Amino acid sequence: MKKNLLLLFIVTILNTIILNGQTKKYPADIEEKIRLVENSLAGWVQTGTNDTWTLAEEMKKFNINGVSIAVIHNYKIEWARGYGYADVSKKRPVTEKTLFQAASISKSLNSVGVLKLVQDKKLDLNTDINKYLVTWKFPYDEKSNSKLITLANLLSHTAGLTIHGFPGYAKGEVLPTLPQILDGQKPANTEAVRSSAEPGKSVDYSGGGITVSQMIVMDITHQPYDIFMKNNVLDPLGMTSSSFAQPPEEKKEKLFATGYRADGKEVPGKYHIYPEQAAAGLWTNPVDLCRYIIETQLSWQGKSSKMLTPEMTRLRLTPIMEDAALGTFVNSRVTDSFKYFNHNGGNEGFQCTAIGCRDSGEGVVIMTNSDNGSKIYEEIANSVATVYKWKDYYIPEIKKVVNVQGSILEKYAGKYNLNGTTITIKKEDNGLLLNVYGDAFWNVYFTSDSDFFIREYRGFLRFKTDKDNKVIGFNFNGGTVKKIE
Repeated sequence: MKKNLLLLFIVTILNTIILNGQTKKYPADIEEKIRLVENSLAGWVQTGTNDTWTLAEEMKKFNINGVSIAVIHNYKIEWARGYGYADVSKKRPVTEKTLFQAASISKSLNSVGVLKLVQDKKLDLNTDINKYLVTWKFPYDEKSNSKLITLANLLSHTAGLTIHGFPGYAKGEVLPTLPQILDGQKPANTEAVRSSAEPGKSVDYSGGGITVSQMIVMDITHQPYDIFMKNNVLDPLGMTSSSFAQPPEEKKEKLFATGYRADGKEVPGKYHIYPEQAAAGLWTNPVDLCRYIIETQLSWQGKSSKMLTPEMTRLRLTPIMEDAALGTFVNSRVTDSFKYFNHNGGNEGFQCTAIGCRDSGEGVVIMTNSDNGSKIYEEIANSVATVYKWKDYYIPEIKKVVNVQGSILEKYAGKYNLNGTTITIKKEDNGLLLNVYGDAFWNVYFTSDSDFFIREYRGFLRFKTDKDNKVIGFNFNGGTVKKIE
């Protein structure tokens, strides 16, 4: 009898871990907030009906295996919780300790490290980068229009450089050196990092430029990048579970989330390796990233200098151009009273976001092990913002849905081409369903006989007809998606 009760207890505990990713419980008031967050996911548009979903519904809908969330309230981590599986085949659940690839959020931590060197008078933000580059020199050409590139340009994506992002390398592939990556030489799998425009003229997101800053850090400090970042950024911030080591440390293998494609299949080898460490190489979890956000918030308020002085933090969070600041993006949703600094990330099989309010102690980090993660992390952030009453953050568009005659809907059904991707629209019952990938079909909502939207993607959509009233496609964010059959 005792043996059976013990077995039942163990099974109950294991089921709880699988469903929630952990067993840690919080005080009743916080648990209620968690429940509300989990059940109030919301998108960019509201119609007055069916405007919120549960986390479980959205994970299933978008085939997302694992999610990890940590919430900041009043400059403290209020709660952290994992959902689903870090590794499906091994039935290993996500916990608050599970490590994910932070992808481009790495750039935010990189900027802290670079600015620490600026603060220590080892670098200058406004000096030609070739003054600091030793192992490799940037080859200026006519596209830079004789203008020099600075560290400030690199960190704010205003350097006019190529290479938006990096695909990483499968396990077992030969890894290129940093100079090989920057010159696009084999075994590098991307082209050379070169000028595409005059620096200082526009924001052109460039992981390539951030990789140049990685080379500068290594040349100036004479240290491996991951060692410098551990000793000078991660450990001082209390991010002791995090690492820029690439390949990652084998001793942490049981903590690594496995990356999954949009169709739910594992990334071969479970994850890719990123020698472009500054741009995409950080392994971390939401709790550790919250520590970075909180320190940034406190430093902005003049209450902490663990890493950067308040003056340097204010410089870091001041946009150089548009909303691009130094290693992060800063914007206001409604008024200038409350601004938010954030960075999203996307590596092979991983999607994540980190958001902090610059002017108050609120924030959230959301990490997923799925190429589809970006489809729900905004919804989760909106839910957190609603439950915690963030000022000037979540302002949905309000749209009035109208009914459209069946004969008109029949004309819209068919196949469309968007940059080589086939979009299928089919009529079912009294409405239209739209498919972009896999087996997922999404409801089409009309605001007039030709204007429509889908909840899953923000954008202006309008069916187009020719002079004979034949449907030829639809407008999507200024472009045209052509009907092919």
